[in-house]
Amino acid sequence: MALSTRLGIKQSQNLVMTPQLMQSIKLLQYNHLELSAFVEAELEKNPLLERVSPDENVKNDDLPQGSEKNSADQLTGDEAIDFDANSIAGSLDSDSESLFPEQTSLADAGNGNDLTLNSSSGNSLGSSDNDFSVEMMEDIDITLANHLRQQLGHFDLTPIQSHICLHLIDLLDDAGYITVENADICLQLNAEEADVNIAIDAIQNMEPSGIGARNLRECLALQLRDKNRLDPWTELVLDNLDLIAQHNLAKLRKVTMISEEDILDIIKDIKSLDPKPGLAFGFTPTQTAIPDVYITKNAQGEWRVELNTQSLPNVLVNEKYYAEIKSLATKEDDKVFLNEKLQDASWLVKSLDQRARTILNVSREIVRQQDSFFNHGITHLKPLNLNVIAEAIDMHESTISRVTSNKFMATPRGVFDMRYFFSSAIQNADGEQSVASHSVKHRIKALVDEESPKAILSDDAIVKKLKLSGIDVARRTVAKYREALNIPSSVERRRIKKQQLVD
Repeated sequence: MALSTRLGIKQSQNLVMTPQLMQSIKLLQYNHLELSAFVEAELEKNPLLERVSPDENVKNDDLPQGSEKNSADQLTGDEAIDFDANSIAGSLDSDSESLFPEQTSLADAGNGNDLTLNSSSGNSLGSSDNDFSVEMMEDIDITLANHLRQQLGHFDLTPIQSHICLHLIDLLDDAGYITVENADICLQLNAEEADVNIAIDAIQNMEPSGIGARNLRECLALQLRDKNRLDPWTELVLDNLDLIAQHNLAKLRKVTMISEEDILDIIKDIKSLDPKPGLAFGFTPTQTAIPDVYITKNAQGEWRVELNTQSLPNVLVNEKYYAEIKSLATKEDDKVFLNEKLQDASWLVKSLDQRARTILNVSREIVRQQDSFFNHGITHLKPLNLNVIAEAIDMHESTISRVTSNKFMATPRGVFDMRYFFSSAIQNADGEQSVASHSVKHRIKALVDEESPKAILSDDAIVKKLKLSGIDVARRTVAKYREALNIPSSVERRRIKKQQLVD
């Protein structure tokens, strides 16, 4: 057969990813902080966009299904966008959370081992004998670096040593540890190692106690030294922090040749220290989860879903300003520019409207599917996946995934990530119904919390108790959920509770 060239017409359908469509898809998965930052950037570069007050907007209080309005502007009748698109420092990090369960777990302490210690008992900075106290932190502008620089003049240092101190202070991590090697400091500053050691020693003698350590052991030793509690026996125990984390007191006694009573006293001293003294200064405050949706119950006992108007950007197209500028535009380039900005502004407002409508529709369906949870609690949480919601509101599963990413719902039972309501199914013992994995985890935690120190439940025992309540799970499933909840094994829990009884 001979090859030839022909000219023909063919009809086909394909999806073109325009910049506007890509923008709309990104808006769906933005949380309120990312969305606010994006809108702020658009306001700066688009003169036709205008910010409006939330008071000027129409609220979505009790609108009938399908006629709700956006908190920024009235929603259009368009469909929502539906696009189909397919080193931990130290060996004790996993063990330290179970070391002293009643206290805070602090991980990644410098270059050394990790240990769970009490940061709040007595002086939170690790030394109750000195003049430094939390009251000094009333001025929020005080940082760890500034506090240490103010103490630098109290030491008899050469100009070179003072310069090294200033350099090291700037290199301290948030916990107050020196994370660079001496050799690297010498090479970087072209300094003698003796001067570097003197500078480090000066920082380690500053307040708060424990600052400037290279690892956890050194940090604890510095604080014990300042309390005049650092003796050879304590140093032996500090050399075996891993055995403390494992609650292996028998081996610790054998290694250190110290009596159990003395070991318990030393451990008590260690528990009173602060493994991360720098966090009292320059820590980053935990950001509060701002809900995107509020779930409340009305007078008729029905659940009402409404958008959080404060978390939504309030923008619209300033058509009046556009008309004024357009009448003054004479050059073709100016007209093209204005038309482009008008199109971008209109698309952004429309995309925000569609995003709000989609979040509202998805939230309403989640509430409908998980009605038992809202009425009765976590034990009634139903198994749910994204596809169920997608089919219910006629959207693609990928759209639901984007909408529920980094979004929060404020409910009478607390603030929840939207993804919390999606969990796998565990078959009931009768085989007729299934229960959500979150509910099973909750029951496992409740069983462990209620167990007696003299009757610690093994994983097999938990399996039997769950089966009595109608939940049939394998032992390995219980072990997996227990580890996900950071619950130690039965052997470790027995050691912990025995230690608590001794204390």
